[in-house]
Amino acid sequence: MSDFTHFFWPAVITVVSLAGIAACAWLAWRHGRNPAYAQPAEAKPDTGHVWDGDLYELNNPPPRWWLWMFYLTVVFSLGYLIFYPGLGNFAGVLGWTQSGQYQAEREALDARVAPLYARFDGKTPEALAQDSEALAIGTSLFLNTCAQCHGSDARGARGYPNLTAGAWLHGGTADALRTTIAEGRHGVMPPMAAAVGTASDVRNVAAYVQSLSGMRTDSVAAARGKIGFMNNCAGCHGAEGKGNPLLGAPNLTDSVWLYGGSQADIIETITRGREGVMPAHAGRLTPQQIDLLVAYVLKVSGGPGR
Repeated sequence: MSDFTHFFWPAVITVVSLAGIAACAWLAWRHGRNPAYAQPAEAKPDTGHVWDGDLYELNNPPPRWWLWMFYLTVVFSLGYLIFYPGLGNFAGVLGWTQSGQYQAEREALDARVAPLYARFDGKTPEALAQDSEALAIGTSLFLNTCAQCHGSDARGARGYPNLTAGAWLHGGTADALRTTIAEGRHGVMPPMAAAVGTASDVRNVAAYVQSLSGMRTDSVAAARGKIGFMNNCAGCHGAEGKGNPLLGAPNLTDSVWLYGGSQADIIETITRGREGVMPAHAGRLTPQQIDLLVAYVLKVSGGPGR
C-alpha cells in the first residue's frame, strides 16, 4: 500500500464519520430551537390541512425526550470512537482489535478444554483410534471442521476425497494425515490436451486410463492411448498408473475417482485440468486436536494406508 493510500482513505473515513456525527448534533440542536416549544398546545401552528371541518394537522416539534435521545446518541458515538477503532488509523485508547478479541477468546477456550485433551497426551493416533472417548471427540471435531467438504459420513463428494475408501493422494499414514490437516494441500492437474494431441488422441488416453482400473472400454482405443499416456502422464502417475504420493498424483488403478471415472469426466480432466485446495488447519486446531482428527480418519478408513 502506497503512503498516499495509507493516509488518504483513513482520512476520508475520519472526515465522513465526524461529519455525520456533527450533522446529527446540528439537526438535534436546530430542532431544539424551534419556537413552537414555548407556545401552548392550542397555539401551535397548523399546516393548513383540515379534515371534517375541525380536524387540524399541527406542526408540532419533536418531543423533548426524542431530542435528548439524539444527543445521547451523539455522545455515545464520540465516546465509542475515542475508545475503539473507527477513525481511520486511530486504534482507540483501549487498543481493541477484532483479531485480538478472537485470540483472547481462543486462548480462554483452549484453557477450559485443556484438561479434556491432557489425558490423550503421549498417545499415538493409532492408539487413539482404539479409544472410544478419543474417537467421540475426534468425531465431533470432524463434524465441526471437515464435514463441510468431506461430508458427515466422510465419504466426500465430487472434488472432495472419500476418506473411507483408503485411496490417498498424499499418503494415509498418521504422519501424512497429520501433515495434510496441519499444513494443507494444493493439488493441481494441468490441462494436457495440447500435449496429448488431437481430440481423438485425448479420447484414446481416456480409454487407456479407464482400462487401468479394469473398466470396460474400447480395447483398440486403449491400446492407442497407452503411448500418449506414457509420453505425457506417466511422469506423475507412474508407468503403471499407480500414482505418486510425493506429488499428490492419484492412483488410476484403484477405481476411486475424485472427479468421476466416466470417459467424459476423464476427457474433461485431461482437457481442462483440475485444481483442489485443502486448507491448513494448524492455526485453528491444537496439535492434540489434529491427532484426534487423524485418529478418526484412520478409524473410518480402516487403518493406515501408504
